Formats: sequence, C-alpha cells, structure tokens
Amino acid sequence: MDLNALPEEDDSIRMDTLNYQYAGRERMDQPQERGYGGSKRRYVDVDPMHMSQPSKRIQGSQSRDNGSYDRNSLPSGWLDCPPYGDAVNFIIPSKVPLGESFNDKIVIDKQYTPQHAIRQQRRLGRELGLVIDLTNTNRYYRESDWTREGIKYVKIRCTGRDSVPDNESVEKFIKEVTRFSSQHAHSNKYVLVHCTHGHNRTGYMIVHYLIRSESVSLTEAINRFSKARPPGIYKQDYIDDLCNSFGEQLPRTFVCPQTPEWKRSPDRDDDVASGFQGNDFQANQMTNDLGEGDMTNIVGTGEMPNAVGEDEMENVLVPREMTSDDILGEPVPFNKMESMRQFCNDVLKLTSRGRGKPQFPGSHPVSLSRDNLQLLRQRYYYATWKADGTRYMMLITWDGCYLIDRNFNFRSVYLRFPCGNANEGAAGNTHNYTLLDGEMVVDTDPSTHKQERRYLIYDLIAINKVSLVDHPFSSRWKILENEVIKPRNRERDTLFKSRNPYYRYDLELFRVRRKDFYLLSAVSKLLKEFIPRLSHASDGLIFQGWDDPYVPRTHEGLLKWKYPEMNSVDFLLEVGSNNRPMLCLNERGKRKLMDGSRVAFRDPSVDIFSLSGKIIECSWDSEENVWVFMRMRPDKSTPNEFITFKKVMRSIKDNITEEVVLNEIHDIVRLPMYADRIKTDCKTFEKNGRRK
Repeated sequence: MDLNALPEEDDSIRMDTLNYQYAGRERMDQPQERGYGGSKRRYVDVDPMHMSQPSKRIQGSQSRDNGSYDRNSLPSGWLDCPPYGDAVNFIIPSKVPLGESFNDKIVIDKQYTPQHAIRQQRRLGRELGLVIDLTNTNRYYRESDWTREGIKYVKIRCTGRDSVPDNESVEKFIKEVTRFSSQHAHSNKYVLVHCTHGHNRTGYMIVHYLIRSESVSLTEAINRFSKARPPGIYKQDYIDDLCNSFGEQLPRTFVCPQTPEWKRSPDRDDDVASGFQGNDFQANQMTNDLGEGDMTNIVGTGEMPNAVGEDEMENVLVPREMTSDDILGEPVPFNKMESMRQFCNDVLKLTSRGRGKPQFPGSHPVSLSRDNLQLLRQRYYYATWKADGTRYMMLITWDGCYLIDRNFNFRSVYLRFPCGNANEGAAGNTHNYTLLDGEMVVDTDPSTHKQERRYLIYDLIAINKVSLVDHPFSSRWKILENEVIKPRNRERDTLFKSRNPYYRYDLELFRVRRKDFYLLSAVSKLLKEFIPRLSHASDGLIFQGWDDPYVPRTHEGLLKWKYPEMNSVDFLLEVGSNNRPMLCLNERGKRKLMDGSRVAFRDPSVDIFSLSGKIIECSWDSEENVWVFMRMRPDKSTPNEFITFKKVMRSIKDNITEEVVLNEIHDIVRLPMYADRIKTDCKTFEKNGRRK
C-alpha cells in the first residue's frame, strides 16, 4: 500500500474495504529545457554624428502648450536597436516604426517608418494584415500609415518601464491575435507587434499567447521568443511575473539577459523615457554627464552567458518551495468578477449584500462537539480526511477557469474540462458555468521531495448553468465523477498517446482529482493507515451527510473533527501599546477585542510586528491557558466570528479525542439504519465495479 505515490486524477479508495491501490504515477511529458541560442545581431552606425546621446537634465515638467518639449525626440536606444526579429509563427516582434516627421533626426540607413516595415516584411514574403501597438503614446506615427495600406491597426496601451501589462491588456491581445488567426487561417498574412523596442512588453504578450494557444511550457515559450528576437525579455520583473502567472519555475541555469548595449539606461524605458505617457507630454528628469565609469555599470553586453558568474547570481531563478497558499493565476477585471459573483449567488439562492463586503458563499463545516456528535446517529454520514490546504471554489466557463478564494475574489487559471458528450479526438465542447467546491494541497514525494499542486474537488454545485444545490450529496458526487472527472481523464489519456495533441494537460498549473469519501465503518483505517501516509498534511476528519443538500455558508450538519492539539481559531492580531499583542474576532460585522486572551510565539524567528493587522491561526494550550501561534493565514482577510470561536472552545472543552470518535462510530455503524445501508452500498460498489 504505497500512499505516498501521487495518485492518478481518477484514483480513489474503495469505500467498503479501503483497499488503497494506487495506479502508477501520471505520465508527464517533460518539456525540454533548451539554452538560449542565437548570436547577437549588431547594427553599426554609419554616421557617428547620429549616435544616441544621453539626454540633458530637464528641470520640472513642461506643458503641451508651451512647445518647449521636442515632440519628435527619439526614444532612448531606438537608433541602435534592431528593427525587427524573426517571426514567431505568424507574429513578428518589432521596435516601434517612427513616422516621417522623425526622419530629419535619423540617417537614411537607420530610418524605420511604417512604410519601411511594410516593404521589408513584404520582401521576406510576409504580408502584414494586423499591427498591434503596445506603446503608451500616440506620437510615433499616424494610424492611417497602416490603415491606408489595408492593414488593421489595434492600440493596446501598456505603460512599460516598471509595470508589466495588466490582465485586461493581455486578454485583449490574446483575443485580437486569436481572431486574426482564425480569420486568416488560409492566408499568408502576419501580425506585427511592437512596443518601443520590441523586447519586454512585446515578448511578454507573445509568451502569453504561445502558452495559451499551443500549451507549451514557459521555458519553451521564452526560448522561442529569445531566439526570434535576441536577447529576448531582459527585464527580471517581467520574467518573475510570467513565472508567477503560470506557476512554473525556470531551470536553475537560466539567467535573465543583461540590458543590451543599445539600451543606454535601463531606468529610462520606452515611452516614459521620451517624456510622454499616454496623451500627456511630461518631461522626466534624466541624468546626463555620465562618465565612462558610470556607463560601464549601466550598459550590459547583451550576450547570453553560458555560465553563471558571481555578479550574475542575483538574476538566477532558484526554485522555491511550493505552499498551498501560493497565489495562482491572474486577476480578473472587476466588472467580469461582479458578473461571476452574481452567478454564484444565484445558483446558491443567495441575495447580494449590496455595497457591503462580498461574502464567500461556500459551505463551512462546524466543529464536532458532544452535542452535534449525536447527528451522526440521526443521519447517514460518510467521512473523508480534512486536508490542511487552502479552500477554493472553482468556476469553469468556456473562456477559462477561475479559482474563487475566501474573499470571494476570482483569479483566472488555465485548465480544460471537456463535457461528457464531447467528441473524442476533437477539441469538442467544454463546460460552461460549472461550479465546483474543493481545496488546494501540495503533494510531496517523500523519496524525491518532488512537489506537485493538486486541487481536490469534493462537491459539485452547478453544472452548465444548472443548479444542483437541492440534490443529495450522493447524487452530486456521482455526477461530479461521471460528468467532470471521467471526461477529463479520458481526453487526457487520449491526448497523451497523440503525436500532435491539441492540448497539453501536463502543462497545467496543478492536477485535479475528486476527493474520496468513505463509509463510517472505514474511519478506523482512514485514521490509522491512510492519513499517516498521505503526501500532504491532514489535521482531522470531515463528516458529510450523504443525503444532505448543498448548504451555503455555515452548515450545521457538516461536521469537522480535528486532532485535539490542532483545534484552532483564526484571529486578527494587533500590536498595542507597550508592544502587547492583542487578539480580535468579528462579531456582527464589528471587531471584538478578546480581553484577557494571551498569545505565545514559541518560534523566536517570528517577527510579531510584521504580523500586526494580519490573520493568524492559533491553537489552545490548556495547560498554560494561552493561545499558541501556528501560522499566518494569507488566504483570509477577516478573523473568525465570535460564535465560531465559542463552538471551537466548546469542542476543545469537550476534548473529543481520536479514541472517543472511534468508540462512538463503533456503536453507530451497528445501528439498523447504518448496518442496512452499508451492506447495500457495498453491494452496489461491487456490482458497478467502481472504486469509491
């Protein structure tokens, strides 16, 4: 029984016998990690009189009307920046073409106007059909320079400099390129994409498109852009943001490229360097009189090093340990999030709270006490382990999947959920407005220490816009298996065998599986054999009513039992006068100070002041009558309600140990209601040949 092996998505444990036979590890196509190839392309200035010079310091800001700012000043580093790169599929990365009004400042050999761009690409057999402008200004050329040639022009303003493109801009870029691709599938037309220099913003967008359209790895996408447009994306914050967005770490050997030679000052970037941002003409303060010693600290070689030197170590991306609290995916525009919140409230039959803070609608269990322990005798329950992970609901739509955190905020992630009736071997239909409930865990292989995120789905609330909240849990759980999990597993297995898959499941941010539930007669094995050998942390049990509907928010019939030493409360920590830590809860929407409550920080490395204003989870030490700090809760923005605190304290006082739970269940499963249904369920499982 190897429970440390990471299970297949459809792996589960047979509920009547708890025969934990896991299949082998999922087969994963590991993307090849290639180094950055290609040599640097150098362009020699034939006229030294036109070499770019450091800008003079400009004091204060100039208005548009006084005319003291040169509207036709060249972007920093533009002259020596190569005009364009090789095509990435049908997308050509380019620096910004400058209109004819700039020509008197540029020698003929270095002029690069929209007309130059059109003719040069035409000579290479590339007819332009679309230009996407990512700069944050309108001063470089006229839109008509493209449209009069029959080329569509799209403006997506991106600030540049220290800001990566926002999610709304990325979505617009993906939409425009995807639409162009579908409309010109049988033509030989190309998309020209430019920011100011055609590296950071342009590369960021193209990498996003490659990953989302071809399901390639982040490493491969960055390599492909770097090869097409050397040296590639050279800003570390852009690389970091891509890693965070797609949850992927680059190889340890990867080094962020140094700033190219033609980019004289890394701080004076793109549109802002020329004094323009948006439609406002703003003069930045720029440094002049840089001596040779100063310049050598700013100018990079532009080469891709084969080895990492001491001076370059700060740019190496070192893999970090995964946690279930890691922020995944990308933020969602507010209007779209409000629409999805409304859908969730509608299917759960909840009314919106007006202007109040949005409230997470998911079902919450209550702590097991001597009183509600009797519910196990009155209703038919199943049990599962309580994973010590992070709670998320998930909304699946045609245009993507969205993780929903405890603050009722949505983040977009890239997963695929085909419908059960989708044609095999084709991209087919996917779920649209299917709402799941589950938790994110991090599985760790004890022998290799390899980590893998996994989303455990334990309930189905709506399927393709149809609410299931009134269905019994047993029905929802079976529909989840047949309509969500099985179609996904079938398609995944089919695509794994394909030589040209239209989707790569192995490149998703995390794995997905249905969480298993077990007969109460199996709880002893669950506690003594299964939980100790899990690949992720568990702090107790969940008891789920088999015939219960889905109850939003607090569900008095959904019970959680924690190991006594792990019973906990989430407090708001405030550091008061005399540096005294104070614990607070919520009561009817207001903060409630827990006078007399003490908290101990037994780890000397914990910085109490950094936790002030944060939510912390604490366990109770009954011997010293003190709360003990366990961890910070970045997934929560509010503390527990006071009524929840009282229930937890009741559970602590009742001291329901593992022995008490097992003794109670030993008697419960012998009740006629349980004995008969357990026997019936076991026969059903055997007849269907399914593992539950």
